[in-house]
Amino acid sequence: MSQTNKPRGKFVTFEGIDGAGKSSHIAGAAALVRGRGLNVVATREPGGTALGEKLRELLLHEAMHLETEALLMFAARREHLERVIEPALQRGEWVICDRFSDATYAYQSGGRGLDSGKFEQLEQWVHGHLQPDLTLLFDLPSAVASRRIAAQARETDRFEQERAEFHERVRLAYLERAALAPRRIQVIDADQTPEIIKILVQEALIRHCL
Repeated sequence: MSQTNKPRGKFVTFEGIDGAGKSSHIAGAAALVRGRGLNVVATREPGGTALGEKLRELLLHEAMHLETEALLMFAARREHLERVIEPALQRGEWVICDRFSDATYAYQSGGRGLDSGKFEQLEQWVHGHLQPDLTLLFDLPSAVASRRIAAQARETDRFEQERAEFHERVRLAYLERAALAPRRIQVIDADQTPEIIKILVQEALIRHCL
């Protein structure tokens, strides 16, 4: 006798340029969902698996060809989907992920100039069957984001070390992506207090998924 099928879980992603503050709100979002009696898997990209974390170190700290960078991003994503994201969704659990393919579009295509057709081919190949149910895009002027990173006084990765022009291109690519998928991608003004942003995140989750 087959087991009763559980409803598929929800897949929520957090996006934004470096310094937008998205990562600091993931724990609160997970707590809200758990408070509704649901199981949550919180994860990140690149990374999320043992192999993915090794690839993350290469991607964040080793210089490489643009197409190598994009291919490694999607290689880590394929492993992540197979081992973490899809099994959790099939179990009826929520997955909250810090970055997904919108980030690859913004950073590799928007920031670095990867041909959008190549990005689309990779996206279709790796997860043409799956997109997030909700994406929260933390939007912040790149100059403000850069000041926030500088104020943290920590070691930065090679993406964070890019010039302001790069981060502005990434931001505009994110907004372009949001305009193409307005129902999925909810833009949050990240140039506000953490308390206000927390409320906006909660409202978006309740409105679209809970």
